[in-house]
Amino acid sequence: MGYQQLAKDILSHVGGRENISGLVYCATRLRFNLADSQKADREGLKAKPGILTVVESGGQFQVVIGNHVQEVYHAVCQEAGLNDESTSRQESAKPAAEEKTGVMARLVDVISAIFAPFLGVMAASGILKGALALATVGGVLDTDSGTYKIWSAASDALFYFLPVILGYTAGKKFGGTPFITMIIGGALVHPTMIAAFQAASQPNAAPEYFLGIPVTFINYSSSVIPIIFAAWVSCWLEKYAGRLLHSTIKNIITPVVCIGITVPLTFLLIGPAATWLGQTLAHGYQAVYVFAPWLAGVVIGAFWQVFVIFGLHWGFVPLIFNNLSVLGHDTFMPLILPAVMGQVGACLGIFLRARDARLKMLAGSAATAGVFGITEPAIYGVTLPNRRSFIFASLGGAIGGAIIGFFGTRVFSFTISSIFTFAVVIPPAGIDMSVWGCIIGATLAFIIATILTLIAGLPAAARNIK
Repeated sequence: MGYQQLAKDILSHVGGRENISGLVYCATRLRFNLADSQKADREGLKAKPGILTVVESGGQFQVVIGNHVQEVYHAVCQEAGLNDESTSRQESAKPAAEEKTGVMARLVDVISAIFAPFLGVMAASGILKGALALATVGGVLDTDSGTYKIWSAASDALFYFLPVILGYTAGKKFGGTPFITMIIGGALVHPTMIAAFQAASQPNAAPEYFLGIPVTFINYSSSVIPIIFAAWVSCWLEKYAGRLLHSTIKNIITPVVCIGITVPLTFLLIGPAATWLGQTLAHGYQAVYVFAPWLAGVVIGAFWQVFVIFGLHWGFVPLIFNNLSVLGHDTFMPLILPAVMGQVGACLGIFLRARDARLKMLAGSAATAGVFGITEPAIYGVTLPNRRSFIFASLGGAIGGAIIGFFGTRVFSFTISSIFTFAVVIPPAGIDMSVWGCIIGATLAFIIATILTLIAGLPAAARNIK
């Protein structure tokens, strides 16, 4: 089936163009905000070829597509006549059911809308950083060489200018002009402000003031929380300034008001408060993790794919980014890897055991996608329908997670939990036992899920489906 036909089917089953108040996509899902979710035909969508399943979570109506979600997204936008404004400015056209949506659901909705658009590029940057780490550890590249410096800049640019990128996506989500919030993010990492932070860090540094108010300079490069709060404030100001100002001056004066007020307010109040919050979250998580890292591995390894099913995994994304920003590393992401490898192993077990050609093809393609961190095809198409294989995958993930937690494996850059994770767990000092613990845990999760699925993961009726 072509993407245009699939797009037409999706539009007709979500209530048409007029029922769509917002649309974004992530690695495998179209995430709709619907004006009236009761108009959507869930069962009709699930029955369509090319759609794995439908999930309602985080205040969103999510259509799980799989690896070709980007092509389907563009086809839907083209078919419905949606543009960048209509797909992203979700705050200005809130779903009718939003008032009934819980706080956690709305939080997940905000997080997914802010982080999903650039997650692929973020993962690519992490892979480049990991490849550079491997090259330097292996003696292939010298850190003083021009080759290293250029690739290092390419891999580090997104992380350094993260407030600028988050400013853009947060501005779109909060219903403001994204270029205004992008400028606010740029101010946070402006060379002048970075230099002011470095000067303020020196002993006996003279204090700086803004209109007589002392300024606390903080290095906001790679920061996450400050710009999100600042973007919300800016969008709130933009909304009310737009109502008060005459249309003849609104387009010029509104940005002046937003930038002129929000940037100083961020340096004086929002930034320091958000930084304190981020540090509290990071150190709080670290305290819980250190108490029983193996237990954290068991829980995340066993239940991560359950979080994925309900779309709750997005709630952990800011934690990972915040840990990387505050601590310089993250111990949460490695615990996800065995859960992914467990799904890959279960799919391989079904591929080897099934006799039905269609099931073998589905399991094989799902296993391949899983190796690269995309597990929805495995979950919805293969392991969840064959419940025992899903349980075996979770069991393998729990055991592998316990091992990775025991060895205290950390990532030093963001990437999607996949085979590429091995590249970003290498410490600056070189390969140590935490790296080997990651390899052992992920491999064991894969082997356990594969063997158990081969032995008992596929009922006879499923093996012989024609």
